[in-house]
Amino acid sequence: MTDITAKHDGKTSRQGRKALFGAWAGLWVDMFDVYLPIIVLAPAAAYFEPEGASDSTRQIITALVFSATLLGRPLGAVIFGHISDRTGRRRASMIALTGFGVATLAIACLPGYQTIGLVGTLALIFLRFIDGIFLGGQYTAATPLALEQSPGSQRGLFGAVIMTGFPLAYCTIALFTFGLLKIVPAHGLDSPYVLWGWRIPFIVGGLLALGLVAWYSRNVHESDVWREAPKSSTPPVLELFRKGNLRGFLQVFTLMSGLWLAFNMIGAVLPGELKRSAGLSDVRVTMLLVVAYALLAVAYLGAGLLSQRIGRRPFFIITGLLTATAAPALYTLIVSRTASSYAMIMLVTVALVIVVVSTFGVVTTYIIERFHVSVRSSGYGLGYTAAVIVPAFYVFYQTALADLMPMKYTPVVLLVVGGVLIVCGAALGPETRGADLTSTGSQMPDTGSILASTGPPGREDPNDRQVQ
Repeated sequence: MTDITAKHDGKTSRQGRKALFGAWAGLWVDMFDVYLPIIVLAPAAAYFEPEGASDSTRQIITALVFSATLLGRPLGAVIFGHISDRTGRRRASMIALTGFGVATLAIACLPGYQTIGLVGTLALIFLRFIDGIFLGGQYTAATPLALEQSPGSQRGLFGAVIMTGFPLAYCTIALFTFGLLKIVPAHGLDSPYVLWGWRIPFIVGGLLALGLVAWYSRNVHESDVWREAPKSSTPPVLELFRKGNLRGFLQVFTLMSGLWLAFNMIGAVLPGELKRSAGLSDVRVTMLLVVAYALLAVAYLGAGLLSQRIGRRPFFIITGLLTATAAPALYTLIVSRTASSYAMIMLVTVALVIVVVSTFGVVTTYIIERFHVSVRSSGYGLGYTAAVIVPAFYVFYQTALADLMPMKYTPVVLLVVGGVLIVCGAALGPETRGADLTSTGSQMPDTGSILASTGPPGREDPNDRQVQ
């Protein structure tokens, strides 16, 4: 059983490498599809809007399209967490990939508002919700399958490798859309891009997902860790919210709430401020963020290796402190125009993105190590996605803070709050490096030593333990 023995001999089997690639490719395609309405549809938004719609109406439609996917992902984590924990990681991964591939292709075929009126807009929102369910299911199953077949001494790096699918997907679709707009102009409702050009990336995204299903079915086998674990008759979600599991989930929820709140300031608010406060054009903002996210992929690998050396818990505490201190200072340099030249703005932005977002390079590994095998997919999927909801209302928090300070500085406060939540979430949990992923029950105290499991990298701790 190569995946179990690999944990002890420090080697990765051929099957383990395929599972790792499948998880990475799945996340890359997943995030490619997530960014479709944000990047691809932005220049073609008029296709799904009433002609002459007010700015507020446009903002509501855009928010609904984005939020629909967001709301679908936790539901997908529940559904596919159950499928993964009860019937297998591989099956859940393939169903999820097929689902969002078909839903994405269906969006590419939608007629617009000018053809079928509001039905076209509502169909887009509905399909994005369905898309979100399947998107939330993909990493819920594929990532635990991959890490259950990885040696413990390399788990931090492998989890980071999987997570590079996120920044690399952003770079891919941003450059794809940028190039497409050069060939297919988007000027007015009757322009080629608005009428049909935007469909091309959706078709590509859907076909990539279905192609990955075909590859996955031939190359990735079920995890022996899951196959040999005893199966409980209790639904995974109910088991997750019992005693020690619930305590672990709430701790992860706190940590992830801080991460998502801080990330929203970078992923959602920063691009607008780069245009408003820094005075950059759309093209310059896009190219700046492509560079930042490309370097972020490298930073993820560094974060994974660092967490393998010093432990996950100390890593989160350090990055949480940086998010609460260094990140607000860097953000202020941008919005105050202290960083004035394009080169300086790029340097500060890259530093800001890496300080805040590189923390996600360790999240996958940590949450999977945090839960035992019978609730691992459910715990990982829900722990990762449910915490998105409260930070998603960041605009309302900004509006409230705007009574006390200029609106452009409100993200500074929310970055501090996010960093504090990360530190608290990490401090409340145990060290997970060296966790035994084959364990089926709680064997770990509520909190662990911050210096626990700090042996040299590349060698598995002989006292592997399950974190619960």
